[in-house]
Amino acid sequence: MTEHAELSPTDWVREQTEKILKQGTTDGVEILDRPVVLFTTTGAKSGKKRYVPLMRVEENGRYAMVASKGGDPAHPSWYFNVKANPTVTAQDGDKVVTLTAREVSGEEREHWWELAVAAYPPYAEYQTKTSRLIPVFVLE
Repeated sequence: MTEHAELSPTDWVREQTEKILKQGTTDGVEILDRPVVLFTTTGAKSGKKRYVPLMRVEENGRYAMVASKGGDPAHPSWYFNVKANPTVTAQDGDKVVTLTAREVSGEEREHWWELAVAAYPPYAEYQTKTSRLIPVFVLE
């Protein structure tokens, strides 16, 4: 991954990221026994690279980034980074690819939302906790 990316100020996210970087793979790094992908985004204002480990939601080589923030009323900070800079790096296992993110809506969002909930069932509960429609990006 990118050498100069910044780690999250959130302890558990930083620890998860450090484990991935140390072992060189996302294999074995999980949340509730579900696999994660390590994304690298570019800061909207700072231009700095930032690591974002998220649940693995994948279909035919395309990935989803779900901006759930645990059902918080506000979008996660990385959401704004991806909107401003849609070129994102994804590390899945030891494979690293550069993809372009786009926010999806309508039927396409529903399809990816179903995949996301299947990959990580707590997403469904998160949506009930917030009035905002949780954004979904597809990276391809």
